[in-house]
Amino acid sequence: MIENNSKPLVSVIIAAFNQEKFIGRCLRSLLSQSIPNDDFEIIVVNDGSTDRTPYALELFHEAIQTISNEKNIGLPASINIGIKAASSEFIVRVDSDDYVNHNFLNFLHYYLEENKNADAVACDYMLVDDMGEWIDRVNCMEYPIACGIMFRKQQLIEIGMYDENFRCHEDRDLRIRFEKKYKINRLQLPLYRYRRHSSNMTNDMKLMLKNKKLLDIKHSTKSNL
Repeated sequence: MIENNSKPLVSVIIAAFNQEKFIGRCLRSLLSQSIPNDDFEIIVVNDGSTDRTPYALELFHEAIQTISNEKNIGLPASINIGIKAASSEFIVRVDSDDYVNHNFLNFLHYYLEENKNADAVACDYMLVDDMGEWIDRVNCMEYPIACGIMFRKQQLIEIGMYDENFRCHEDRDLRIRFEKKYKINRLQLPLYRYRRHSSNMTNDMKLMLKNKKLLDIKHSTKSNL
């Protein structure tokens, strides 16, 4: 990673497991942001990938920080590792198969900097297909996703970060706990690109249902898939 004596403004956390096909597009979009690269850090947690993901990450080794898990420990645990390693006040998660708009970090960071009482901010997103073609623009509050939300690191740590018992729906659990004390505001700009493809974890209905049950038990509530 490039040596930088100043503290970055934003830490981007990415957990990657067997994403050789998409991780390059994800990282290129982040390295093409409208704020200087020295103003943010990219922390990629390689969660025991068995494909060519490590090779893909090596191509960006001068611009990113890579943490490699010896074995697959799951998305929530990997994101928590990234949060703990982050050196900035602001945290934003990006999935390894997604990508972002040129102004993604700039606009989210500026919103929180100029609104000191705001706890977190989420942006709208474009739903795209396997080839990156746009499908629809989506309201992030009506159909929330795990990524494209900038948090204050200390507040994430305060609520206990991600519950590592979840293999999916970890974002819903985090959001329920976060919003008991804090608020997520909406930035009505589609700055995030959420990719829908055959390998999405949300296509594993058995896994989704199992973790939905865990979510309902933990919070004594019913939630929609």
